[in-house]
Amino acid sequence: MGNKPKVVVVGAGFGGIAAVKKLAKQDIDIVIIERTNYHLFQPLLYQVSTSVLSTDDISYPVRAMFRDYDNVELFMAKALEIDGKRKVVVTNHGDVSYDYLIVAAGATNNFFGMANVEKYAYGMKTIPEALHIRNHVLHMFERANKQIDNEEERRKMLSFICVGGGPTGVEEAGAIAELVAVQKKEYPNLNFDEVSIRLIEATDKVLPMMPPHLRQHTINVLEKKGVQVMLNTQVADCNENGLFLKDGTFIPSRTVIWGAGVKAHKLASTIGAECDRAGRVIVGPTLQVPGYPEIFAIGDNAHFLQDGRPLATVAPVAMQEAWLAADNIIHLCKGETQLHNFKYVDHGAMATIGRCQAVVNWGFVQIGGFVAWLIWMFLHLLRLEGAHADITVGTKWFWNFVSGTRLGRIITNIKLDDEDAAMENKA
Repeated sequence: MGNKPKVVVVGAGFGGIAAVKKLAKQDIDIVIIERTNYHLFQPLLYQVSTSVLSTDDISYPVRAMFRDYDNVELFMAKALEIDGKRKVVVTNHGDVSYDYLIVAAGATNNFFGMANVEKYAYGMKTIPEALHIRNHVLHMFERANKQIDNEEERRKMLSFICVGGGPTGVEEAGAIAELVAVQKKEYPNLNFDEVSIRLIEATDKVLPMMPPHLRQHTINVLEKKGVQVMLNTQVADCNENGLFLKDGTFIPSRTVIWGAGVKAHKLASTIGAECDRAGRVIVGPTLQVPGYPEIFAIGDNAHFLQDGRPLATVAPVAMQEAWLAADNIIHLCKGETQLHNFKYVDHGAMATIGRCQAVVNWGFVQIGGFVAWLIWMFLHLLRLEGAHADITVGTKWFWNFVSGTRLGRIITNIKLDDEDAAMENKA
């Protein structure tokens, strides 16, 4: 890298990668700061957590993405702070200077200040979290199978609660219900009438981006799969034995999966600009941070008002913002002062409810069921990185459709004893 303008992009999510793909074709040096070495396709994390897919099916090495571009470099580190005055990003491996900066650090789970919920519930924003859920859920069946004389403990282990009626909660609840159906064939000693799956939502609707008839379709499908949908139900607290609701109800459970909200990565708040309650930087029309014209915030890190309300923290918003931010940086690198204002174009939304069931809302196209599921699968395959992912994910989905089996039901967090550990070290 020489004396060309230097653009630093923090984060290798949808927004960060979209920006780099556009900038990479310019005479610009680009540094990606990312804690991991891969891009994660987050919409399919729930399928890792429920044993449908493996981690390498939904992730792709960042260096492999940009191996044909000598002007793109990965700096694998944890971004700690943005010093706008010195124009550096402070990381745990040293400072990284920039001429222009795109903050696309993504989001973390928002537990709304409930410390016990944060301690005992399972978030699902990263691969380690998804694997933790997968291992835990599979362990629950194994442990319940040993509780021959303790019905109360069995029921607690076989109770699965998903909090949040957005796509994450809906997709996770539907997938767990299908996983339970697979487990029925392999645990003859368990009474599967003791299994309970609940989807809890604080408002009066699931999938708020969908029209009423598709929201009702979603509830009908979930209930048919054995999921109890609890609307207008607010969480008050949590412990290792279950969930407390604000109406005083206690639900015994060893498994509470949290999909009820996100907040911006704390890095965004270190810029020193005004942020909203979710930690997102309030950006201007060009996505620049007020007071720091060389810094652009996008995706989960940006609070952008359109039609009187902030845009949702979803991948399509992040990608469109990334393209606009990259365009504006290209203009600035060329010495041009006239920048474009951002305008989000909503192309609709979709969510899957399980095998052969999804909902799609594209303006006049509002459908649910098998055709919606085919559309959902096709578009998600198009957005995956690399031919390997397309082939393997497509094959696994087809096999799951034909057989209903889950190939990824492998428990990977079993502690090795001394003899096993010695063998592992020799390998």
